[in-house]
Amino acid sequence: MSTDPLWRAPQAHALMGRHQVGALIRLGRTHRGWRQADLGRRVGCSASTISRLERHGTADLGLLRRAAQQVGLPTDVLAVAVGLGGDAATTVAASGPRHAEEDPLRRRTLLAAAGAAGPLQLLLTGLDDALAAVPAPLGPAAPVQLRLARAQALFDSGRHAQLLEALPALLADAHAAIHTRSQAAYATLSSCYSLASRVLTKIGRYERSRLTADRALTYADLSGDPIAQAAASRELSIVLRHQDQPRAAQRLVEHSLAVVERSGLATQAQAMAYAQMLCTTAYTAARTGDRDQALSLMREAGRAAWRLPERPPAGAAFSISPAAVTLYEVGVHWALGDAGTALQAGRALHPGQFPTAERRARMHTDLARAWWQWGKPQQTADALLEALRVSPAEVRDRPAIRRVADDLINRRPHTVGARELASALGLRAR
Repeated sequence: MSTDPLWRAPQAHALMGRHQVGALIRLGRTHRGWRQADLGRRVGCSASTISRLERHGTADLGLLRRAAQQVGLPTDVLAVAVGLGGDAATTVAASGPRHAEEDPLRRRTLLAAAGAAGPLQLLLTGLDDALAAVPAPLGPAAPVQLRLARAQALFDSGRHAQLLEALPALLADAHAAIHTRSQAAYATLSSCYSLASRVLTKIGRYERSRLTADRALTYADLSGDPIAQAAASRELSIVLRHQDQPRAAQRLVEHSLAVVERSGLATQAQAMAYAQMLCTTAYTAARTGDRDQALSLMREAGRAAWRLPERPPAGAAFSISPAAVTLYEVGVHWALGDAGTALQAGRALHPGQFPTAERRARMHTDLARAWWQWGKPQQTADALLEALRVSPAEVRDRPAIRRVADDLINRRPHTVGARELASALGLRAR
């Protein structure tokens, strides 16, 4: 627990015990002599939002974290106050009416209204319930790290439904393991939430992905592990980008990049984190239209690539290689609207350079986007079909890629392979 006398005082301990996180924020704010508007300016919101936060708490872990940071509320105190420091349910709102997203029945209604359908719907509902209140652990059937590796393998092989089914129990056992309050246990729990965020982003469930990414970052902060912090920051930045908040995403990922760079890049893990964050920052800059920044960062990523292994070690927080950096270059040029340069950058890529089905399929879908942008329907169809053969979920479950396939099927229905593509995806020409 923090050594700051403010947070060791009886008043603070009483507020922690009652999970009154908003009152703790108010305690830190008044200790600094700030008004609500002063804190609001520092965290990027209005005084009325701070007022609501202090009275009722909030379901936005990102806002809580920023406010806590500004008033000096330590991460371990924040974790206890919101029920993240032990086996308690991870519901965030500390008092007042329950937030709509914390009610399983209402969440299921919202999920149905949002259009979730097919075999993922029930699995998403189960994960929703686990996010509202972490279920009891199932017991020590296998170490959490081993189960996390198995869950990562499901993601790598494109088995999204099986992964969504496995996540509630994995999160439950990872939560149970943090009773030790060790750095490793917090880092592992952060990795579990990062994986949840990654698959939810992949299938286009951005609100849930934002929640899991927020939690990943909170537990990474508790771990004090800069690699875990960078991994969680990356997941959150990707979600923010999908939620049309590219500037916020860019600020977050640039901050994380600076933190990783200050580590000295003395280890392979640090070098991989640095290269990955450069690539992510470059792609985020490209999506905002900042051509100069995107290309400059990609050149730096290219220089960093020489330190990367051709085959990333199993279990690495950042699975990046020289070929993966090149694939990011394809994506950056596509995002900048330069399909010809994207395809030129990817001309030497081949499936053998990528160790997992997910990455091999991603190579094909990234090239398919570039071919479609360039107006080449046949090459687009060929690339999408290759992706389907490698990992059907990479085309079937990703909204952006399904849109490319749908456009191709309806706008160029006579393209060789369009009918096969439509059949595989259950799409019909309009």
